[in-house]
Parts: sequence; C-alpha cells; structure tokens
Amino acid sequence: MSDPTANTDAPPASRWGVLRHRHYRNIWTASFASNVGGWMEMVAVQWVMAQATLAPEWVNAGRPGAPIMMGYLATAQMAPILLLGLLGGMVADRVDRRAMLMSTQAMLMLIAGALAAAAWLDALTPTILIVLGAANGIALAFNMPAWGVLTPRLVPRAELTRAIVLNGLQFNMARVVGPALAGVMLAWLGAGTLFAINAVSFLGVIWAVGRTPPAPAPPRESLSARADLAQAMRFTLRTPGPLALVLAIFLFSMLATPLLRLMPIIVSEVYGRDADAFGMLLAVMGAGAVAGALTIRFVPAWYPRHHFIPLSVALGGLSLAATVASPTLAGATVAVFFCGVFWLWTFNTSFAALQLLVDDRMRGRVMSITNVLSFGATPVGTLLAGLIGEWASGRKGDGPGTQIGMAALAIALALAGLAMLTWRTPEVDGLKPGDPGFDRRPGLLRGLTAAAHRQR
Repeated sequence: MSDPTANTDAPPASRWGVLRHRHYRNIWTASFASNVGGWMEMVAVQWVMAQATLAPEWVNAGRPGAPIMMGYLATAQMAPILLLGLLGGMVADRVDRRAMLMSTQAMLMLIAGALAAAAWLDALTPTILIVLGAANGIALAFNMPAWGVLTPRLVPRAELTRAIVLNGLQFNMARVVGPALAGVMLAWLGAGTLFAINAVSFLGVIWAVGRTPPAPAPPRESLSARADLAQAMRFTLRTPGPLALVLAIFLFSMLATPLLRLMPIIVSEVYGRDADAFGMLLAVMGAGAVAGALTIRFVPAWYPRHHFIPLSVALGGLSLAATVASPTLAGATVAVFFCGVFWLWTFNTSFAALQLLVDDRMRGRVMSITNVLSFGATPVGTLLAGLIGEWASGRKGDGPGTQIGMAALAIALALAGLAMLTWRTPEVDGLKPGDPGFDRRPGLLRGLTAAAHRQR
C-alpha cells in the first residue's frame, strides 16, 4: 500500500468518510469490540477489589482501607508504564511497529485469560488483582507507543484529526456499551466470564493489525538510545506547543482519571448500590464522551485549540466536582454526563494537536513520553485522593471520605484550567511570534472570548 500521508485528495466532508480507508476501518471496528471487552474487564476488576476490601473480614483484620487499596491497584497497573514507557517508545521507533503491536495484544489477551481462570477458581484475591494488574501495565508500556503511531500511517495527513476524533468516538461508544453490559452481566455470569470475553476480543485486533502492511521503523539519524530519548525529551518538554499539550494531558490524568478508580467506593458506600449502578455511571460518562465527539464539530473554526483545551480542562474540573459532591445517584448521573463531554474534548483535542506537531521520526518516543506522564499521573492522583479520603474516612466514613478526596482534586483541576486559559500558549496551534493571532498577553476574559482570532 502506498504511503497514505502522501494522498493529496481533498478529504470527504463527512466525519465517517475516513472509514473508506480499508485498513483503518478494520482497525477501528476491531478496536471497538476490544474496547467493549476492556471496559467490561475494568468494571469487574474495580468492583471485585472494592467489594473485597470493604468486606468486614478485611476491615476487621486491620488491613489498608478500600481507598488506599484502590490506589495500590492503580499504582500496580500504571507504574510499569511509568518505568518502561520510554523504553517502549524507543523500541517502537526502531522495530516493525505492526509486529510489536500484535505481540503486545497477544500478551494482553493472555493476562485477561489468567484473570478469568483465577476468578473461576475462586482465587481472585486483592494480591492476584495487583500482580496481574502489574503484568497488564508491562504489556501496555510497549503496546501504547506502537498503537499511538498506527493511525498516522493508515490515513492521509489531511484526515488525521478526523481519524483521531473518530477513534475517540469509538472508544467512548465502547465506554457506553461495555460498562452497561458489565453492570448486568457481573451479577448474572460472574467476573470470570467478563474477563474471558475481553480475552477473546483481542483476537479481532490481532487479525486487523495483521492485515495491514509491514510497518518498518522510519528512516532516522543513527543515535544511541540515550541520545534518542534526549532528543524526544527536548522536543516534548522544551518546545512550548508540545509542552502545553502534555501539561494539559498530565493534569487531567492526575486530577480527573482517579474518579474511575474510586467510583465503586462512592457507589457502594454513599448510594448503597451494586455493580449495576457503577456500570450505569460509567456508561453515562461514556455517553457524555460520545456527545462530546459529536458536538466538538460545532466549535467555531476560528476558536483556537490553545484557548479551547484550557477551557475544556476548567469545565472538566467543575463537572467532576459536581459529580463527586452529589449526595444522590441521580445528581451524580447528570453531572458525570458533562464530565464525559469535557473529558473527550480535552484528551482528543490535545492528542490530535500533538500528532500534528510531532515529526514521524520521533513520533513513537514523543507519544511514549506523553503516555508515561499521563499514566504515571493517574496512580499519583489516585493515591493522593485515597490518602485524603482515608484521613476523612475516620470522620465521615469510607464513601464521604472518598468524595472529599476527589473533590479536592476536582477543584485543583478547575483552577489549573483557568490558569492555562489566562496564560495561553499560541504554539499549540503552530503559531509563531509575528503571526496573526499570536497573543501571549495574559487575561482570563481574553482567553474566553479569543477575540483576537475572531477578527482574523
């Protein structure tokens, strides 16, 4: 197949037109099925851990409380990405990316199978969950850089942003379907069946990736591994545009993503509900993200990304605060929908902008640095919220304590978004000093209105 990025034909107007590219369409469809399985597994893992650590026999034994154990689980799942993610990015820039992706998908399938076997043997203890979570993190450390460079070689550059938005739509459609199915099936069929479904779902991705042409590493300078990494680190952390995007991703990951880890405690202890309510909340959040993917096209073309992303971060923090502060399940359901909208807006716009700024020769390394910071931030935020929640639990109980911990993170996220909107980074949109619309003057109102860009 010829290099799709060389295609200069005008892209079709329809959002779905990018699916005319056969390999992209196969990957997109298989990924949807696999992500449904992945969300089902996530619901099952989080719920099993929460119920095990809230059980009287666990609490009476003087073991760490549920908020801390959820933080330990998040750390086990994410620490390998933090430790090995940069290595994964360097590998992705040096080997056939197709073979690398197929290998890591096979590893993830085996881990899901091990979870299923442990559940069926009634051996799925918190320790086993943490160990297998760490194994999953190791596989993801090498899977994610290879996955991150896949889409740019399947579609023309002119359609890359549309393809990335469509990827986000697919992921969040799966977030609706997966948790909704898991909430019903967990009580009916048990966690083992959900893990087995996820294991089988990887077969479709392996097949779809195997149908794409070989993806040898792009031509690059002959540098040592250390020099390779240093080059990508300089680009990511010293270039204003990429740095601002990575910062937005990092902050949202650290301060908002812990909600997914701690929500089972709030559902169980505050609302007194079971896994069906947990799955329902995740599904509603996914529905919000789908709505975000469908409505982002209505943002005026003149409103630049370096204004839109900070605004999305701030609104995400406010909606997250409303979600975790709600005393009722109904209130949390409404708020979490909007949380999903702003979640999608922040991550999809940030990753799309970063893909447009990075050179393909270092794409794997830059995306791995971003993934390391993003996934490394999640356990930090979860542990921080867990520690605050553990402290507050002594006064309020596990559920309200967890609400307080998450509310603190949500307020910090909203303030960070407002700060980024006040002190903006025009380089996110590829602007340079002297370009029309390049405006660094601080001001919150100027950031909200983007008046300098409306006049262009």
